[in-house]
Amino acid sequence: MAAKPKRNSMVATIRAFGEAHAATAAEILRGSPEAAQWTELGFRELLGWRGMLALVSEEDGKVNGFIIGRQAAEEAEILNLAVIPAKRRRGEGGALLEAALDEFRARPVSRVFLEVRESNEGAMAFYARHGFSKSGRRLGYYHDPEEAAIVMELKLGG
Repeated sequence: MAAKPKRNSMVATIRAFGEAHAATAAEILRGSPEAAQWTELGFRELLGWRGMLALVSEEDGKVNGFIIGRQAAEEAEILNLAVIPAKRRRGEGGALLEAALDEFRARPVSRVFLEVRESNEGAMAFYARHGFSKSGRRLGYYHDPEEAAIVMELKLGG
């Protein structure tokens, strides 16, 4: 992926996620129990998959958040998005999501899907603000604790 560094309204820069970011991303997840939990090795393995999209937000050389997605044909899925607790509600999550959506539009992708824990009303509201709508429910999707997922969808382009 040839993502250009992008600056959001804060002072963070959005850039491509590389192998060097895997340990930090796994650490961010440990502080984000509502997000899907992946290991450092899991991040490294994902980077080699076809159609992957992986971005980080950095401020003063420190990674504050990441987004991972993948494309399959004309559809894409946001697999994980997390920002360190101290930097939430400051625009970095939105900047990461918008950068990923811009990249998917350029590929081109017609629809983007994601799953959110059914109890995570804040995340559902966040995604709704970015144009996603609820389109389904998956029972037992999450574990520790077991919980259903709400499927959300965004149609891109015309």
